[in-house]
Amino acid sequence: MKLFVAFLISMIAAARAHATSKTVEERVAEFGDVVRSRLAPRFEAAGVSYPPRQLTFVGIKDERLLDVYAAGTDGVFRFIRSYPVLGASGVLGPKLREGDRQVPEGVYRVPELNPNSDFHLSIRLNYPNEFDQAQAATERRSNLGGDIMIHGDSRSRGCLAMGDPAAEDLFVLVALTGIENVTVILTPIDFRDGRAPERLEGTPTWTSDLYERIRRELARYPRPTRQ
Repeated sequence: MKLFVAFLISMIAAARAHATSKTVEERVAEFGDVVRSRLAPRFEAAGVSYPPRQLTFVGIKDERLLDVYAAGTDGVFRFIRSYPVLGASGVLGPKLREGDRQVPEGVYRVPELNPNSDFHLSIRLNYPNEFDQAQAATERRSNLGGDIMIHGDSRSRGCLAMGDPAAEDLFVLVALTGIENVTVILTPIDFRDGRAPERLEGTPTWTSDLYERIRRELARYPRPTRQ
């Protein structure tokens, strides 16, 4: 009898969860108008159509900022705005393994959006990417971790927690732009300010190569003037 009751409870819980789950399209319909009201003036000021043709997020770990860049039909990326990162664990340096609580460093893509995240809304990154996997294979490291997201709320373990309004903006932007047109750069410092992409103490020797790759990628984007 107890097992039957437990089974019924689990089935009811699953049914309720299914009933309240939403698609990406439904989330865009839910938040699209308010996101447009927040972002369209910034896109207009930057001279980029909304939604854009291409989108890049630049997460700068030591400044705890996420910069948004967008490009229209001319393919020229322009700065749109910055968001503060409310939660991010770990220290400067790349992510190496499951449980190290590190935010990855590198150039990533977005394989999918999660409209039913435990952290409001989330954007999944393709960590570990090919570079991460190649270095791990060379060093015979396994269990690299995963499920790295840009999401709402203010708590994080290896992800970027942006708060719910920012997560809505970013989620809708990615959905409207198309995940195949989105790049995410995660960097320990802003190499555009003249600092050399040197390997930080305690990181692997290949980190210098990684930082040079990030530096070259960042050069495509104008550095915003910080207030």
